[in-house]
Amino acid sequence: MNFVEELRWRGMLHDIMPGTEEELNKKMTSGYIGFDPTADSLHVGHLTQIMTLIHFQRAGHKPVALVGGATGMVGDPSGKSAERNLLSEDVLNHNVHCLESQLKKFLDFNCGANSAEMVNNYDWFKNFTFLDFIRDVGKHLTVNYMMAKDSVKKRLEGETGMSFTEFSYQLVQGYDFYYLWKEKNCQVQMGGSDQWGNIVTGTELIRRKGSGSAFAITTQLIKKADGTKFGKTESGAVWLDPAKTSPYKFYQFWLNTTDSDAKSWIRIFTLKSQSEIEALEKEHDLAPHLRILQKALAEEITIRTHSQEALLTALKTSDFLFGNGTLEFLNSLSKEDVLEVFEGLPQFTISRNELAGGINATDLLAEKTSVFPSKGEARKMISGGGVSINKEKIADPALILNSENLINGEFLVAQKGKKNYFLISVE
Repeated sequence: MNFVEELRWRGMLHDIMPGTEEELNKKMTSGYIGFDPTADSLHVGHLTQIMTLIHFQRAGHKPVALVGGATGMVGDPSGKSAERNLLSEDVLNHNVHCLESQLKKFLDFNCGANSAEMVNNYDWFKNFTFLDFIRDVGKHLTVNYMMAKDSVKKRLEGETGMSFTEFSYQLVQGYDFYYLWKEKNCQVQMGGSDQWGNIVTGTELIRRKGSGSAFAITTQLIKKADGTKFGKTESGAVWLDPAKTSPYKFYQFWLNTTDSDAKSWIRIFTLKSQSEIEALEKEHDLAPHLRILQKALAEEITIRTHSQEALLTALKTSDFLFGNGTLEFLNSLSKEDVLEVFEGLPQFTISRNELAGGINATDLLAEKTSVFPSKGEARKMISGGGVSINKEKIADPALILNSENLINGEFLVAQKGKKNYFLISVE
């Protein structure tokens, strides 16, 4: 498999340094991508780089994932309009550990010569004194060279300016490349297109300090067809950690992709071959309402990020909320999982003692909770067959509900119309 050609047909390739493709076609090559531990989880915005490393390894090369315990202390100015808050060492160490665990799900760390490797740049920076750094590294690159970088120029032209800390970031990242080139024979650094300046600084440092040569590849920054930011929803970032973004919400993020985005994202975020994708596109175009591309994309990336079991739970959750799912599914979940299913939907709490004595449906839905704004509206919709409790339609506004109706001994699920769900908890 030709790695560069793979990125090219998938629409991922942005920039490539002359000679890189030829170098990769000669022999197994080590290459790395850096991930800054600014949070204790990666998010879908990192998936392009994770997929790049996966393709790199599948092409027979050795991927190195660098978790930036040191660079995380400095802050990358690339693409930023203002200085970001710096994290404490304890928080950074926690984040590094979490990111390392996540990356191990995607890459093969035990497959022989091209096994993936994890490194942390804090390991080689922790004993590097400031004076040694500016003498041994800083002298090789001029201020003129560093100021010519887009990430620096944009900040200097802005209102907030740029601290020396962030200005030094490209030197620190450049030294990472030099160190990995020297100690791990890393010949290639990869990253998003906004990283080109930082990566080239590394190749320049290798040339000037090490009298050697190294190579660079950058990938396209992913954007939605409508111009909005990829990986953001109304509730914030879509995380890879299931505790931050449930597998159901993760699956729904991909399932709700537009047709035009799905056609590009299925190339970027799955390992399906070109012929498989083209066949899916033909099938999708014949019946777009079936969302064949979106389902194929959502299923593969949910399994890769979480598990087959997590995908099944996501599918059952979707079926429960939007299809013909049954109560057995909710009864099989823990209290936390039930709350996760209904996160973002209206939730109410009533007294356990009150329910034990029995509450009629109208009072429950219009007085004890505000599923309906008035009892009159509740009675009217119940009588018209538009209300379900625990997935069963009710026809009698005076129907008495009590503790025996609880799901998992904790919940009642009210449904108004087809898609308006309300979770009622007892305490």
